[in-house]
Formats: sequence, structure tokens, C-alpha cells
Amino acid sequence: MFSSVAHLARANPFNAPHLQLVHDGLADLRSSPPGPTGQPRRPRNLAAAAVEEYSCEFGSAKYYALCGFGGVLSCGLTHTAVVPLDLVKCRMQVDPQKYKGIFNGFSVTLKEDGVRGLAKGWAPTFIGYSLQGLCKFGFYEVFKVLYSNMLGEENTYLWRTSLYLAASASAEFFADIALAPMEAAKVRIQTQPGYANTLRDAAPKMYKEEGLKAFYKGVAPLWMRQIPYTMMKFACFERTVEALYKFVVPKPRSECSKPEQLVVTFVAGYIAGVFCAIVSHPADSVVSVLNKEKGSSASQVLKRLGFKGVWKGLFARIIMIGTLTALQWFIYDSVKVYFRLPRPPPPEMPESLKKKLGLTQ
Repeated sequence: MFSSVAHLARANPFNAPHLQLVHDGLADLRSSPPGPTGQPRRPRNLAAAAVEEYSCEFGSAKYYALCGFGGVLSCGLTHTAVVPLDLVKCRMQVDPQKYKGIFNGFSVTLKEDGVRGLAKGWAPTFIGYSLQGLCKFGFYEVFKVLYSNMLGEENTYLWRTSLYLAASASAEFFADIALAPMEAAKVRIQTQPGYANTLRDAAPKMYKEEGLKAFYKGVAPLWMRQIPYTMMKFACFERTVEALYKFVVPKPRSECSKPEQLVVTFVAGYIAGVFCAIVSHPADSVVSVLNKEKGSSASQVLKRLGFKGVWKGLFARIIMIGTLTALQWFIYDSVKVYFRLPRPPPPEMPESLKKKLGLTQ
């Protein structure tokens, strides 16, 4: 299945491709002055990539394992860090009469539960989102290669955005199955006063009351929330990185230092996070209410909340998800840098496609 991985890695169809196909082909040729024999020179960024030493091969088991580890750190640590904001956001969604806004929500929570109350639900958050990150980022890399092999080199380049969307949606499907039990426990702890204060108390109580259904009844709304979120997260990030290097950063990615590349990663991640929060917020509101109540279905909750109700807490979620997404991409990319994983430079149009378009000299 991975027989053409090395070739795809060199062509790099996944990183920040150019926006305009024909213009890019001409630009590539213009940016590479003729060598001594009159042939276009090999681009400097590819030459630099060739001498860089990696700790493993692109597409190897070690590569996927370390990508998964990067996902564990990026999702587990960041979601745990914003537990206080997440707690207030969930309470605003399930009890908007009591928690009227972000600052009011923090004030009421501090008054009733003290500072320690803001950390409620940290354990299921850390465990659940670590498992989710493992699947989200690890499987994203797997599905990118798998679908790219199915498309072929030229179609991978032409349909790269669709590839990002399909790979991220496939990865998130499995990631949410891993997340669902801990997400259900987290919401119970955070939104039902007196129900349980820790995961050790909540999990047995939930199982006794509703069995395994208590942990997985929210998986369908999770898919509704997380799959659009993740599709936006990965596709928007990839395209934003592309745009930043093309229109904002004054030099090619190959000439940027590692810290400069990580700054671009952070900025692109935050921009992507804002869009992620908007497209996934209605489903997030349904998940919060559904996991609090017994015997309700997603359609019943959605009908009861109405259009206005599903957008409660959006501003808090934009702040939270924007920061989360930026930090997640920063941590994930930093893990790749630290472990010297392959991070190919921006791709070029395949030579075969240039010939078809008449762009070769």
C-alpha cells in the first residue's frame, strides 16, 4: 500500500500547495534560472531537503507512531489547560439563566465552588483528548498517504484540498469513538452539581445508572460536532499556511528558520481555529445538554434549544478553540521538528502535469 510513499514524499502533495495551477507552473520555471546545460536548475528548497537527515522514513511505522505521540501531547495538554474556560462554556450552554456570560460564569463558579471548582473535569479531559489526539493526528497522516496512493500523483496535487477533507474526516470518525466515554463523564462532572467531583466517582455511577449507553450515547452528536470541526481544522490550516508563505512571509519556507516556520504554524492554526469554532458550535451545544440529561435524544435537544439556543457560548468557544487549535498545531509541528520527522518543503507541480499543460521549456 505504501510502495509509492517515498515518491509522494519527494513530490510532497500535502504541504501548502500553490493556489493557481497554471500560474504556479510558470512561476516554478521562472524562479529556477537555467543551469550550465540550459536545463532548469533544481530548486534550492529541494536541494536543502535532500541533505537534511531524518530520524525515520516518511510513511514508516515509526513516523506514524511519533505523529500519534505528537497528537497526544497537542490535544491532551491544550484541552486540559483550558478546562476552566470549557467548564464555564458548558455551564452557559446547559443553564443560560444562571450563567449569563463568560465573566458572570466565572464569577458564579468561583463564588460557589472556589478556585478548585474551575478544575472540575480535568482528568477525563486529559485522558479523553489524549486518546482523541492520538487517533486524529496519527490516522490523518495514514489516510493522507492511503488516499493519495488511490488518487495518483497528479490528482493528489489537483485535488489536494479534497484529500485534506477526506483524510481528516476519516481520522476523526475513529478519534471520536475514543473520546466519547471521557467526554460524557466530563460533562456530567462539570454541569451537574453534586453528581460527582472526580472521574473515579462519575464513571461507576454512570455505568450503574445507564450501562455502556451512558458513555456512548453522545458519539453521534460528537461526530456532528467534531468531524466538521476537524475537516475545517486541517483543510483551513493547510490552505492558510499556503497563503501565508505565498502572500505574507517575505521568503520561501525553505529559507525560513525552524522558529520562523513554527510562528507561521501558530498563526495559521489560530485562524483555522476561529472557523472551526463557528462550524462546530451548534453540535457542541447539543452534546453538552445531551450528556447532562437522561433519556433525551439529539433531535429532542436540538428542537428544544432552537436556533438561538445552539449559539449560546459561541464567543467563549471562539477564544478557547482559536487558542487550542493554534497551540495544537504549534506543539504537533514542534514534535516533528524535535524528533526530526520528514517535513517536506512546499510541493511543485508534477513534471507530467507540466507537460500536459505545456509549461515545460
